[in-house]
Amino acid sequence: RNHTVVTEFILLGFTDNLKLQVLLFTVFLLIYLFTLVGNLGMIVLIHIDPKLHTPMYFFISTLSFLDVSYSTIIIPSTLMTFVAERKVISYTACTAQLFLFCIAVTGECYLLAVMAYDRFIAICNPLLYPVIMSKRFCVLLVCSSYFMSCMNATLQTLFIFHLSFCNSNIINHFFCDMPPILKLSCSDTYITDLVHFTCATVLVISTMLLILVSYICIGVTIFKIKSAKGRCKAFSTCASHLTAVTMFYGTGSFMYLRPSSKYSVEHDKIISVFYSLAIPMLNPMIYSLRNKEVKE
Repeated sequence: RNHTVVTEFILLGFTDNLKLQVLLFTVFLLIYLFTLVGNLGMIVLIHIDPKLHTPMYFFISTLSFLDVSYSTIIIPSTLMTFVAERKVISYTACTAQLFLFCIAVTGECYLLAVMAYDRFIAICNPLLYPVIMSKRFCVLLVCSSYFMSCMNATLQTLFIFHLSFCNSNIINHFFCDMPPILKLSCSDTYITDLVHFTCATVLVISTMLLILVSYICIGVTIFKIKSAKGRCKAFSTCASHLTAVTMFYGTGSFMYLRPSSKYSVEHDKIISVFYSLAIPMLNPMIYSLRNKEVKE
């Protein structure tokens, strides 16, 4: 009863070295600018070019929106840790950042699964593709992804911030992420750990299963194509999506599919930089450099 209740958190960031802070501030700012230019450029390009008004590019524009969103959720507070004397984020702002970040990341998982399904229909059922992937159905898939993301984010945020935070309020990270926040709690985190691990496992397994089944069917269909040129063309439509899936799920699974007791601060800061900052910057290049229509 005598402990002080936490009302704000301190983000330690990466380093206290002034020269290194200036360098990292510049690097992170450039990453953010490239992310904005690349993703907003993709959204505008897809919107203004009638040739890109297809389900595949509709999903790519939605992916670009999510990439801009969770970069914007994270990078401003990260830049603050390099320049501010008091690297403070309020309890409410930390809750909001975690909630919005969880929506964006979960939404990207579901969207990558939806994009795999889109490629499956395009390659395995090309004649029915315009009928199945109608504009209404595509919007429904995206809205369903957002709804599931909000449900997941609400559940996880409620369980995490239902815990008591006392004594230390120092988050050894550059934004309010789940594992470092759980480390600060003075409550028993067993149930919250279990909910977090279960939600992450169900999310990854369900979306990865859809992606895996889609690509097994795609692979079987591609190998049935007799001409090498036809096989190459069919595979090229999936290559960029496979690259994005590998990068996102590889780093995200390493970060979240484990109990908080296995959390390593310094290693996971680097992993967090890659999946939360580098991947949103790289996605526009992956999709634009590999797509003939976008290059034209």
